[in-house]
Amino acid sequence: MPKRPRRLRANQNIRSLVKETVLTGDDFIYPLFVVEGEGVKKEISSLPGCYHLSLDMLHDEIEELCSLGIRAVLLFGIPDQKDKIGSGAFAEDGIVQKAVRCIKKMNKDILVVTDVCLCEYTSHGHCGRIKNGDVDNDSTLDLIAQTALSHVQAGADMVAPSDMMDGRVAAIRKILDKNKFTNTAIMAYSAKYASAFYGPFREAASSTPQFGDRKTYQMDPANKLEALKEVELDIEEGADIVMVKPALSYLDIINEVKRGCKIPVAAYNVSGEYAMLKAAAKMGWLDEKKAALEMLTSIKRAGADMIITYYAKDVARWMKEDGMYAI
Repeated sequence: MPKRPRRLRANQNIRSLVKETVLTGDDFIYPLFVVEGEGVKKEISSLPGCYHLSLDMLHDEIEELCSLGIRAVLLFGIPDQKDKIGSGAFAEDGIVQKAVRCIKKMNKDILVVTDVCLCEYTSHGHCGRIKNGDVDNDSTLDLIAQTALSHVQAGADMVAPSDMMDGRVAAIRKILDKNKFTNTAIMAYSAKYASAFYGPFREAASSTPQFGDRKTYQMDPANKLEALKEVELDIEEGADIVMVKPALSYLDIINEVKRGCKIPVAAYNVSGEYAMLKAAAKMGWLDEKKAALEMLTSIKRAGADMIITYYAKDVARWMKEDGMYAI
């Protein structure tokens, strides 16, 4: 007797009934870029549809996200001033700290995750303190920990260290616990690769290194076992969620991490992945909606429990327009 798998593809109702991977608004975390000043809503040319926003422009943005059912944001700050150690990253009146307080005043229920790194704040554009021409791991840990603490003191619900310094999760957990923030979660950028797909983000965050590159602390794209080791170490140090970044070229890593650990796994659908779809759609080379949904579905199918994506608002609008809770 011939096998007939096509029976379960016969019409949309059957296909929906047997669908294995479903996207919902609860899957997404939306990145926001906050800047100093007033009345600033400037589109980021390399990330169409995404903006630099001053604090007074956040209200409409948060209202829109909530109306679309997006309940979590990841904050990046772009300061007016930079210095060698990135002191603006952990200043009480830093741009992220002010943005956290502003958002929590508008809507206490939205989940505010903050990116914890120094690259946007350092004059040299690297993610840590420079010694003898290199990023010094151990002397950077205190700065990273101070930054995380300042974000949480401002009201952040979760911190996400992206610097890739060895031991930074333990340093953050220690300082948070010492200051009685034992319930604040850490989402660790655990397997963060030295990727070409970060290009558009450099413009968005004004964080291009002024010398060299980040290959001494971000991971070699060729390595899988190293990623699993990094994830294991971050979990041992106290990470509550681990992340793989980027997503599309690392679906195998997402899958391996998900299969090998018992905590939630995040994936970052990064700027280059977003921008290349936007560019191809603008040229009429592909159907943006279908391609974006296929891309995000593949990330979730690989094992991601949550996806940080610049497509969050677009997907939520498509769901709303189609009268669907899920795709």
